[in-house]
Amino acid sequence: MKIFAIRDENDSANKDIAFLIYYECDKRFYIELPENADPWETPLPLSSFLKRGETTVNAYWSRIWVQQRIIPSDRQNIGQILKDNKLDSYDEFDLLMLTNGRCAQDDYYLVSVSEKDFPESFFKRFQKKIEDVVPLTNGHLLIFFRDGNVKKCDMEELLINNKAFLPILKDEKMYYRVSIQPGGYGVCWGESLNIADYILYDCGKDIPLSLEDFRLFVENRVINTTEAAELLNCSRQNIDDLIRRNKLHPIKTTQKSKLFLKSEIIQRNWK
Repeated sequence: MKIFAIRDENDSANKDIAFLIYYECDKRFYIELPENADPWETPLPLSSFLKRGETTVNAYWSRIWVQQRIIPSDRQNIGQILKDNKLDSYDEFDLLMLTNGRCAQDDYYLVSVSEKDFPESFFKRFQKKIEDVVPLTNGHLLIFFRDGNVKKCDMEELLINNKAFLPILKDEKMYYRVSIQPGGYGVCWGESLNIADYILYDCGKDIPLSLEDFRLFVENRVINTTEAAELLNCSRQNIDDLIRRNKLHPIKTTQKSKLFLKSEIIQRNWK
């Protein structure tokens, strides 16, 4: 993760107008705005978020802001420009760094900073980021937040009027592919379908559970094929036969192994 303060060259006080956060592995940008930011001093189109009372700029609009400050990918002589700047390929972050974020349309620029340079209020904000997500039946998500809260969110109720999400809600396999956005900024299904962390935090119902509780459950109550065979005092082939006869039900199957709930294996010994 790389962090940059956005500043205005005309401001002698070098005030941090906003912060640009870049996640290198996912090539994803986010912009965080201070709570007391002035919409008139905040770069467009970021000021529109402040006017709506939002201080986190989502990945889509953060990237738009970056793209407005660099050479477009469809520039006629883009190949020569990349070669002149010793770039092997078109990369938004690398191009942004060539000018420290400066562009001809305004006086904003970037300064590399660290997390300790964030305003204190940001750390409270980041406590509502997502640590983990578990898809449940009936269109619910179990979401673990950084502040220790665990919430159960009804996705059907939240997304029923959003046509873009209808394929996800109707296809269980697609629904179960939910993942966390870089930095815990929300959950997503691919690049375009995502829900922000603060929306999920506000709509979810509190569950008296912690991430540590969940980890302990998985550690102690989920076992692999070898462990299941040991508990049943049988071979791996016997395990496969029980599965074929619908006597055992793996919770996850890979090419090399399967995972089971330990409770089901123990109960199998009762029969």
